[in-house]
Amino acid sequence: MRADGLKAFWRQRPVLGWALYDWANSAFSLTVVTAFVPVLLAGYWNDGVDSSVTTFRLGLANGAASLIVAVLSPLIGAVADRLGQRKGMLLMLAGLGVVMTGSLAFVAAGQWPVAVACFVLASIGFAGSNSLYDSLLVDVASPDHYDEVSAFGYALGYLGGAALFALNVAMVGDPARFGLASPVAAIRVAFVLVALWWAIFSVPLMGWVRECPHAADGRPVAGTLTRLRDTVRQIRADRNLLLFLIAYWLYIDGVYTIIKMAVDYGLSLGLSMQDLVQAILLTNIVGFPAALLFGWLGRRIGAQRGLYIAITVYVGVTCAAVFLSSAPEFYLLAVAIGLVQGGVQSLSRSLYAKLIPAGGRAAFFGIYNMLGKFSAILGPVMAGVVALLTGSQRLAMLSIVVLFVAGLACLTRVRSAPSAAGSA
Repeated sequence: MRADGLKAFWRQRPVLGWALYDWANSAFSLTVVTAFVPVLLAGYWNDGVDSSVTTFRLGLANGAASLIVAVLSPLIGAVADRLGQRKGMLLMLAGLGVVMTGSLAFVAAGQWPVAVACFVLASIGFAGSNSLYDSLLVDVASPDHYDEVSAFGYALGYLGGAALFALNVAMVGDPARFGLASPVAAIRVAFVLVALWWAIFSVPLMGWVRECPHAADGRPVAGTLTRLRDTVRQIRADRNLLLFLIAYWLYIDGVYTIIKMAVDYGLSLGLSMQDLVQAILLTNIVGFPAALLFGWLGRRIGAQRGLYIAITVYVGVTCAAVFLSSAPEFYLLAVAIGLVQGGVQSLSRSLYAKLIPAGGRAAFFGIYNMLGKFSAILGPVMAGVVALLTGSQRLAMLSIVVLFVAGLACLTRVRSAPSAAGSA
């Protein structure tokens, strides 16, 4: 079923079921990746080392997870295409993420290697399932509505992530009110809640989303390698698509690095945990209407021009963050990021969906997510190494600007019309 009518498209079960998966797993991205894992690595799981070392460990953990996903994403996508099982493989990877997220609640004090292992496996489940989730956009929406439906998914993600995160922040801020002994105990309960939230709200996708008919291949191994080889050849032959992927690889690196390192950066500047988690919550509250706005903007002025606006704002915000010195300033930057973060992510996805050929969607989105994860290796590890070598988290933050500027420069060379390879 396709969302061919824009009016009330969100009421159509395939669209809603698809978008609710963003609602489900955004709780992991916000509560676990952005907020509480950095906090516990710097404190409860810390074995007494300096903050610059915990920054390095956090960057290494994020980088390791991204490297594994980057290598596996194209293969996962190609296998899913050959077997016609994108949704089934998505749910298997989501299950991995759910189990490993819940496991974080049982990691003991000072056991940072165990925490990192659970975090890496949970991140693999999260990112791997997202690669297949992205490819299902073309099964629930028509090309004319990719921008709005893609933005709707991100908007629900912001709203769902913020809803659970608000509860988690309340628990951490006043654990006794919830019958908990300490903020650390509240964070451990939050990991369990995220796992349950992710599992429960994945059910609508399981029941309501239907893949477009696709014949399974009787030779999954040989067929997978052939599919992957053909996909890479098509991308290399399409200069427009190749330019977009290079641009995306660069600017999304900056976006993901800020998401993953923001809390650690704030802690290094002496901001309180309560201020930081409230700022993150503010980002997501702002992100809900802002993502919908960018979906509307993409339809009116084009996804590419919308990306120009959002990336430019990111450059300004990253430069301003270098001079950050107080909680109110952190809140202002959180609002600015909330205005554009969902726009960058949703318009990138919808623009790419318009540029790729009609066949082998999961394989093409596997390459797309591979580049996103390879960029998420470079950014966090680069920031961690700069912090370790210089002892300055401010210089680590400043280094991210290069990625936004280079990505924007490449994006300006992409033709906004669908490539010759085919349209969605």
